[in-house]
Amino acid sequence: MDVLQDVHLGLPVPEKGGNLTMVKGSYLYYHYSCDGTQDQGWGCGYRTLQTLCSHLRIAKELAGKTCRSDEPTLRQIQEALVTMHDKSENFLGSKDWIGSVEVALCLDFFHDVAGKILHVKSGDELKSLVPDLLNHFETKGTPVMMGGDTDASSKGILGVCVGSEATYLLVLDPHFVGEASMEELVQKKWVSWKRVDSFETSSFYNMCLPQYVSDG
Repeated sequence: MDVLQDVHLGLPVPEKGGNLTMVKGSYLYYHYSCDGTQDQGWGCGYRTLQTLCSHLRIAKELAGKTCRSDEPTLRQIQEALVTMHDKSENFLGSKDWIGSVEVALCLDFFHDVAGKILHVKSGDELKSLVPDLLNHFETKGTPVMMGGDTDASSKGILGVCVGSEATYLLVLDPHFVGEASMEELVQKKWVSWKRVDSFETSSFYNMCLPQYVSDG
């Protein structure tokens, strides 16, 4: 499997001179069908979890710590949630989505890393989480998983920029299908800065923040 690494590098900041914090260290960009599994329409949470796990694995390897040598497959993620009694047996082989809570459970299962959950009732309230996200990227540096209900598609968050005009989140979208190139991902905004006030007001949002300090 050939997946790209650190696809945000080279992306211009949305506002020069803003308060900017971003992911530290490296990660792999997992997206729909990147391993041959046809998961369009349901696998975005799994793919975002794989991206988070790749960051933890790389950080641990660089620090000389013992860890699993690859990212969990979609099947292994489902098996883990059944083993933890979060899901019933009929979850195996299903196309059921997973969200931030399941991602937190799996981070603990596969990497012994806690996932801190942040919740807002509406996209209008997302800006209230910006101080938490700034602190997270400054002190931990791990990618974040974000999901919602109306805006149900999972996505990765790689950074925050607080500018004079607006506040932005650096979004990594796992819904890409095909052979990715860095240029295409940037051009077609599969990785992009998105204004906080552009998220859906009718959707609640959950975030999972891996509590592991990256030295990158």
